[in-house]
Amino acid sequence: MKTLRAFIYLSIALLISTFAQAKEIKMAKANWDTGYFQAEVYKLALEKLGYKIKKLKAIKPSVFYVAAAQGDLDLWVNGWFSGHDPFLAETKGKVKPVGYVMPKGGLQGYLIDKKTADRLNIKSVLDIKKHAKEFDANNDGKADMVACPPGWGCEIQITKHFAELNLGEFINPIQAEYGASMADALARYKNGEPILFYTWTPNWTVGAFKLGTDVVWIEVPYSKTSVTTVANATKASINLGFDADDIRPAANTDFLKKNPKVEKLLKAASIPLADVAEQNMLMNQGEKSEREVRAHAKAWVKKNQKTFDRWIAAAQ
Repeated sequence: MKTLRAFIYLSIALLISTFAQAKEIKMAKANWDTGYFQAEVYKLALEKLGYKIKKLKAIKPSVFYVAAAQGDLDLWVNGWFSGHDPFLAETKGKVKPVGYVMPKGGLQGYLIDKKTADRLNIKSVLDIKKHAKEFDANNDGKADMVACPPGWGCEIQITKHFAELNLGEFINPIQAEYGASMADALARYKNGEPILFYTWTPNWTVGAFKLGTDVVWIEVPYSKTSVTTVANATKASINLGFDADDIRPAANTDFLKKNPKVEKLLKAASIPLADVAEQNMLMNQGEKSEREVRAHAKAWVKKNQKTFDRWIAAAQ
């Protein structure tokens, strides 16, 4: 009898332990602040389902996918595909995208200020070659371009552009902390100086700089991407050098199997691009603390309560 009682107690303890573990999610967020809002909205939804989530740690993609494959992290909602495909492949099926935060929401490319584009008739990144000194901030003879920090994934594509188009002959890619580099570019623009930079949407940069008025997309004639129609560009039909990415959650596959409610939620949820862009501008205006971003997420949920409730119902 004692043996049976001990077995029952042990079984109950194991069930409680398993349940407790299932109720905790090891969630991360990207280390670019334009992805913080989406992470907080999804965190609120997961908490509504009854999960406990600790403070989200901001990490770069090259770290997230390795950690998620090892089970050290469960998920994030800041995946960019196809940009993160190389990282995903390295997980050998242990991590997968699920659902869509913003389908085709990740537009990427290079921009310059419209005044300089019009004055020098710059349509393509290749046109920068004969005007490199116009964009030279450090007097090394090359145009300075705010680029993509290592480990984000976008630097892989930029490196391919530089290799195929020989951009390194006349462009110096700045790979320092992106926010600081863009703040410097904004200051130069306000001083009337030409600027050249990489960016993506949604991003505060395309709010601080008004597309079509302050800045325009320029062509990157990379052979592996196609010509498309983009507003506020130097051409009606243009090759941006990047295909439009889907912004998607990505999660450890074993975690999803054990937590089907989470997978259902991730498949049901999405956030309009315009709403993210609007929140990103609030951060650019100074509302960028964790407390403020969390408040933005709560305000979005309140404003979109019916949509939020449908996510939760779909996950049950």
